[in-house]
Formats: sequence, C-alpha cells, structure tokens
Amino acid sequence: MSIKLGVPSKGRLMEKTFDWFGARGVSLARTGSEREYSGAVTGIDGVELVLLSAGEIPRELSAGRIHLGVTGTDLVQEKLVQWEQKVEPLAELGFGHADLILAVPSAWVDVDTLDDLDAAAAGFRARHGFRMRIATKYHRLVRQYLHDGGVSDYQLVDSQGATEGTVKNLTAEAVADITSTGETLRANHLKVLAEEPVLRSQATLFRSRTAPMTSAERKTLDALCTLLNVGE
Repeated sequence: MSIKLGVPSKGRLMEKTFDWFGARGVSLARTGSEREYSGAVTGIDGVELVLLSAGEIPRELSAGRIHLGVTGTDLVQEKLVQWEQKVEPLAELGFGHADLILAVPSAWVDVDTLDDLDAAAAGFRARHGFRMRIATKYHRLVRQYLHDGGVSDYQLVDSQGATEGTVKNLTAEAVADITSTGETLRANHLKVLAEEPVLRSQATLFRSRTAPMTSAERKTLDALCTLLNVGE
C-alpha cells in the first residue's frame, strides 16, 4: 500500500503544485497523455500521485480515498460540512490566491456595506414582490456570511459559470464569486462591497482525517511531511 497524494489534474494549479513539491525534493510528473490521470513520484518511496479535478479533491479526502490533497480553501469549506473534522490543513502553498467576494451593481451608489445591502434587500422586496437574488455556486459559505452579517431578505440562485454576467442578464441582482483581480467584475459594471471578503482562499495541502493507514503508511507520511517541512 502507499500514501495517495491528490493533485489538480491540469492548468496552473497542477504546474505550481509540481513546482512546490519539486523545490522540496519531491518530484511529481504526469505519465501518459493528457487524458490519462496517472503520475509518478520520485524523491520518496511509497507515495502514489493521483490526478483529480480540484473540485473532486475535497470529497476524496473526506471519504478517505486519498491521504493528502492540494486544493483551494474555498472548495474544502464549501463542499465539506464540518470540514475541520474531515481534513487538516498542513500548509498554505502561496499560490492560487483568490477572494470570495460579494458584488452589487456599480449603480447602487448607496450600497457599500452589509448593512446597506440588508436595507436595499428589504426595499427591493417591497418594490418588486420577491427577494433580491444573489447568484453564486458557494451556497454554504455565502449563506453563513450573510447570516453573520445580519442580511436575511435574499435568495441564492445557483450559478455554475459566468456568474458575473447574471446581473446583466437579469437573472440576479448581486453576485458572490471568486475573484483574483476584479477585472471581470468591473467589466460587468459590478463593485465589491467594502467589507472583508466571504473568504480569502489559496491552494493548500490538506491531510485526510478519515483515511485508514497502516503503520508503514504512517511512517511514509511522517517522512514525506518531514521532507516538505509541513504539519504532522
């Protein structure tokens, strides 16, 4: 048996993860074609590379099918109920930075805070007869954020792509989405509320709290963590 390490299967997240491990003496490489999700690990024995989408990694960690995984903080906290009981963050990797923010139309000149949004939501419902819609794919995180901020008169509508365009398309009045530069928001005439973001996210190395381990696998995990100078 071996320690299974889940890594994003494509793009900059995969490349940056490979670089991060490589700088610490553990070489990760894709083997086969782009369509084959297999890889090789050198620099330590007993570790198997599993290439997955970043969105799948939280579920695989929670289910105990992989021992370690690299994915965004936002995905772990959105996808896993009581995530702290299922995974442990071992190291923030210093890339994949993005903020989960709440944005409203730039024309809403009087709406800059959550208190303003709460007042605008009440006014919107009185005027239109239905609740202000916020488009997002981060329902759990956004609902908790709005609850903590005292905003209640709203409804979340699901958006799995092009969230920023939902206001222009009249399917939502506000959005909650991941952004790194804010350029797409500005291009769609949206402004970020002048509050702390819902979440500041970055690529993070997580350990599964549920994955079963033999004594040999435990030794391998300890050796890997020592090499990487993380957690454990």
